[in-house]
Amino acid sequence: MGTPARPGFCSPAGAPAALDRLRRELCVAEVAAGLASAGGAALALGIPAIDGVLGGGLSCGALHEIAAMHETETAAATGFALALAARQGFPSWRGASRTEERGGSTVIAGRNLLWIAEDLSLAENGAPYGPGLHEAGIVPEHLITVTAARGRDVLWAMEEALRCRAVGVVIGEMRSRGIDQVMTRRLALAAAAGDTLGLLLRTAPHDEPSAAATRWIIGATPSSFLRSGGGDERCHGLGPPRLTARLVRNRRGHLGAWIVEWNSVEQRFELATHSEPVAGAAFDRPHRAAVA
Repeated sequence: MGTPARPGFCSPAGAPAALDRLRRELCVAEVAAGLASAGGAALALGIPAIDGVLGGGLSCGALHEIAAMHETETAAATGFALALAARQGFPSWRGASRTEERGGSTVIAGRNLLWIAEDLSLAENGAPYGPGLHEAGIVPEHLITVTAARGRDVLWAMEEALRCRAVGVVIGEMRSRGIDQVMTRRLALAAAAGDTLGLLLRTAPHDEPSAAATRWIIGATPSSFLRSGGGDERCHGLGPPRLTARLVRNRRGHLGAWIVEWNSVEQRFELATHSEPVAGAAFDRPHRAAVA
């Protein structure tokens, strides 16, 4: 005789359906609690494999965490954050801002980008660079930078800015240190209230509890060489910027790791071709254990 199923448990075959149902219920609960925007469009990264894992893209009215794999790779994490900001669609060198109707009120489509950083972080990692902003599709005139002496001042400024309807994206750059989960919840609520994309940029990974919708770990990867295309196949320059993007937390779906390139012409991410695959997470191998 088979063992009867225990209440509250599902078979492995029914696990995917149960997880999808739990994710839908979580989305409804987040909207009801104010942790997510009810009708905001998702921010698609432009890669179906990643957008599918994210349920269509990043939630715009939410908080997301981006950490550099190592402090020396903060520039790569910064580039990823700027690329997301460019995908959000605030005024860029490709087009001017416009107005649109949302919920019966007129708001600015293509709102400003607010960058908040600690003084020490700017001294160690540098400030946003004009030509780099141009490659990301961002007009420097629509970038507002704010410096703060302490980390708690960065978090306070982020919370205030996330509620502002004139700001479309808020990036808060902080050195790696503990952040209270209550503070991340306040930031998530502020992002949902303002329908603003909040990006918490950190210089090193961490595993602290957080109310962020996603958590990314970004590392630098060597770019490919551009080739002439002739018979000699000579290299004549570096290819598009290439990053390793690891999704280590996702409140609405699965996790994953990809090597991506930024297409500055099309203003979107692309999966890197002819690249080494990203190693998967380690798992137990009891069949390989040494026998005493």
